[in-house]
Amino acid sequence: MEFTAQQIAEYIGGIVDGKGDARVSTFAKIEEGVEGALSFYYDPKFEPYVYQTRSSVILVPSTFQPSQPVKPTLVRVDDPRLAIGKLLALYESMKPKRTGIDPLAYVAPTAKIGKDVYLAPFAYVGENAEIGDGTALHPHATVGDGARVGSDCIIYPNATVYHDCRVGDRCILHAGSVVGADGFGFAPNAEGYEKIPQIGIAVLEDDVELGANACVDRATMGATIIRRGVKIDNLVQVGHNVEVKSNTVLCAQVGIAGSTTVGEWCTFTGQVGIAGHISIADHTTIGAQSGVPGNIRKPGQTLMGYPAIDPKVFARSSAVFKSLPDMAVELRQLRKELEAMKAKLGE
Repeated sequence: MEFTAQQIAEYIGGIVDGKGDARVSTFAKIEEGVEGALSFYYDPKFEPYVYQTRSSVILVPSTFQPSQPVKPTLVRVDDPRLAIGKLLALYESMKPKRTGIDPLAYVAPTAKIGKDVYLAPFAYVGENAEIGDGTALHPHATVGDGARVGSDCIIYPNATVYHDCRVGDRCILHAGSVVGADGFGFAPNAEGYEKIPQIGIAVLEDDVELGANACVDRATMGATIIRRGVKIDNLVQVGHNVEVKSNTVLCAQVGIAGSTTVGEWCTFTGQVGIAGHISIADHTTIGAQSGVPGNIRKPGQTLMGYPAIDPKVFARSSAVFKSLPDMAVELRQLRKELEAMKAKLGE
């Protein structure tokens, strides 16, 4: 399907700079542009490609001023990344959706299946489970007994929603992700560890996305809750009885220990570790590989390191840390000189 630059501009609220009838039928990165492709530019380090690319149309910031002649048609928008995301979502929505229940899928007799659902070969829907309208379960996706999955969800291969757990509307569970595995609860005794039954559930509200092999554990009692709009990357672990509030982002390999509450619009970058039984204020950003052992009460902070502190303080501390071996040598030498001076004064 083809669109003109003018049609694209009208859809995303942009302004055409060039040929409004320039046509595109595909997307391409600006450095890999081809005739008939739509690309976008937002980072100044990619500006040379604006003049070199073969793409037919480029989304650019409304303030962009070319320093050389530009062959492609430009569509000026406030935020090219946001605009390209809107266009990609439109493109994705125009793809035909598969519907129907494959003969090799298993649906328990007591399960409730909505309209226009797709169940691929070897998908599994347990007793008293519910699948909402327009939801797709790919091969080996599992929805356990008594679980509920809302409308227009995508459950990719080998993703699992355990018994009695809840998934809202428009959620995406990527391959291997798990909602509702047991929380990590064990009581030590003389013989080893006694398992504490995890009788709660896990709940994903609307518009949540779980990356591949991400895990949201069920609660010991009550519920582990992932609020509306939360985005969770691959290989993230959310422990039992955690609450992650709306629109928070958890990047790859983040780990959150049990019974912690994470505020709204937080961002935890790669490999951040969060201790259990604490609270994180809204709009908190934690830098990569940082550790948070205690409460963060002031909203809107950016923190880094272990324990997580102001990034500027962390950077200065890191510079000192690199100098510690030389400082230790110097300190030992100063001690020797001090002892020599004391001995001389004593004489």
